[in-house]
Amino acid sequence: MLKLSKKAAALETSQTIALFTRAKKMKAEGLDVISLTAGEPDFPTPQPVKDAGIKAINENFTKYTANAGIPELLKAISEKLKNENNVQFPPSQVLVSNGAKHSVYNALQAICNRGDEVLIPAPYWVSYPEMVKLVDATPVVMNTTVKSNFKISAAQLKKAITKKTKALLLNSPNNPTGSVYTREELETLGEVVRKTGIYVISDEIYEKVIFDGMTHFSIGSIDAIRDQVITVNGVSKAYSMTGWRIGYMAAHKDIIVAAEKLQSQMTSNASSVSQRAAHAALTLNLNGDIAYMVGEFNKRRNYLMKEFRALNFGFNEPKGAFYMFANVKPYLNTSADGMNIKTSEDLSEYFLMKHHLAMVPGTGFGAKDWVRMSYACSMNDLEKAVERLKKGIAQLK
Repeated sequence: MLKLSKKAAALETSQTIALFTRAKKMKAEGLDVISLTAGEPDFPTPQPVKDAGIKAINENFTKYTANAGIPELLKAISEKLKNENNVQFPPSQVLVSNGAKHSVYNALQAICNRGDEVLIPAPYWVSYPEMVKLVDATPVVMNTTVKSNFKISAAQLKKAITKKTKALLLNSPNNPTGSVYTREELETLGEVVRKTGIYVISDEIYEKVIFDGMTHFSIGSIDAIRDQVITVNGVSKAYSMTGWRIGYMAAHKDIIVAAEKLQSQMTSNASSVSQRAAHAALTLNLNGDIAYMVGEFNKRRNYLMKEFRALNFGFNEPKGAFYMFANVKPYLNTSADGMNIKTSEDLSEYFLMKHHLAMVPGTGFGAKDWVRMSYACSMNDLEKAVERLKKGIAQLK
C-alpha cells in the first residue's frame, strides 16, 4: 500500500474523544464506568426545539440548503449577535457550519497561510493546536498560571506577537479551565489587537454557561477592531444540542466569502433539519430552560469544589463552562495495584482501568500536571465519581 498523508500521521488524536469512546465501549461491555470526559449537557434538547426538527422532517425539509445557511437562520443569528453581544454583522456576513469546531476550522483556513503563527493561550481546548497545524500554520502557545486565573495579559500578548503572527485564538468562557475574561481585560487585549492588526478568533460557545454574577463580553463588540474579530458560537452547549451539529461564525465580508467558498468544497451546508431546530432555539423564548440548566451546573460545580478542597486538589475556581481543572501533581510519581503513575496520562489510565472513572489528562490541554473533569453529567454520577476518586487516591503509594 502507498504511504498515507504525512499531515494525518503527524496529527494528535483528540484525547477527549478517545477517552469518551473508550468509556462508552467499556459501558457497552457491561462495566459500570462513570465518564467525566465529554462536554455534553445531560439534559434533553428543549421540547420546542425538538418539535421544530420534527416539523421540518414532516414538511420534507430534508434537502440541500444554501451553503451559508437558510435565510431565516442567518437573520436570527445576526439579530442574536446584535441584541445579545453588540456584534453587528448583517446576515450576509454570517456562515452556518457543522458545529462551532467546524466554524473555528473554517476561520483558520480562511485567514492562514503556510508560515503564519497563531497564538493560543494555554490551557487550551485540545483541538486548537491541531487545527492550526492542519491549515499549515504554526501554533504558538502562551502559557498561563493559576495565579492569573489562566488568563493572558495585554503585556503578555504584546510580547508574543511577531511579524509572523496572524491571529489570537481566544476562548471565554474557557475550556478546560472555566476562566472568564472580564470586559476590562478584553478591552486591554483589544487595544493590542488594534495596534498590531492581528485577527482574533473568539470562540464563545460557552457564553451562556456562566456563574457568580459574571457577564459575558464579546471582544468583537469593540468597534475599533470589529473587522479583525471572527466571532464563533453555536447551539450545542446553551441548548443541549450537541448532536444537532450547528455552529456559526460572523466576520468581515472578505473572511466570510473565503470561508463559505472553503465550506462549499468540504461539506456544503449544515443539516437542513438541524438548521430549522437551531432557528427555533434562537428565536423562541428558552431563557427558562437555559437558566434551569445553568442552575444545575452551578450546583454540581459547587459540590465538586467542596469535595476537591477536602481532597486537597488544587484547582482554578471555574466561572463558566462546565469543567473542573484539577492539579494532580501531588499524586504523580506514585504507584498502585501494579501501576506506576508518573504522568497525568498514567493517572487517568489508573482511574479508568482500576476504578472505572474516566477523565481527561491535562497534556492534551497544554497542562501536563492537571486533569479535566466535566460536570455536565448528573449529580448522581458526580457523587459516584467522587467516591471513586477518594478510593483511588487512598490506594496510591
